Amino acid sequence: MSTESNHIISDSDLIRECITGNRKMQELLYNRFSSKMYAVCLRYCSNSDDAQDLLQEGFVKVFNNLEKYRGDGSFEGWIRRIFVNTSIEYFRRKVTLTTVTETQETAIQDKDWNALESMAEKDIIKMIQQLSPGYRQVLNMYVIEGYSHKEISEILGISEGTSKSQLARAKVILKKMIETRTTTP
Repeated sequence: MSTESNHIISDSDLIRECITGNRKMQELLYNRFSSKMYAVCLRYCSNSDDAQDLLQEGFVKVFNNLEKYRGDGSFEGWIRRIFVNTSIEYFRRKVTLTTVTETQETAIQDKDWNALESMAEKDIIKMIQQLSPGYRQVLNMYVIEGYSHKEISEILGISEGTSKSQLARAKVILKKMIETRTTTP
């Protein structure tokens, strides 16, 4: 199916046809959103195999819940939320974050974060994938998805201080990766 025909069918028509079980429309929906959702999955995973698993799991949820889409907001945003939540669930199954004290939190510095702004997205994703799962999860939720530390603490069952600490440590590690990258020929 051509890319051009991928955008001719409206989201509402596509949803309606997918709900009726139209396989071609289900394939079209997958093709329309899979690359963007794969990018979401990659940010939460340390490798492409896990990201592929999350992609599959997310689309199963999308197709199983299409009837629940009410049309509030964009359809792509609704799908993205499913993938973010699927990634968070995956993370919860795989990782336990360590709790930190308030003293440990304040000892972590948050400097030179803007260095990432000048890098290519694929390079940033590769660096993020190298972070430990806890750091990667909080970084994605806070920086990319826009959750507050309070929301992250509630979703992951950790303290706000732990969320802040995980983010700060992720930034420090990313900064070191960037410095290494820029000083290595």
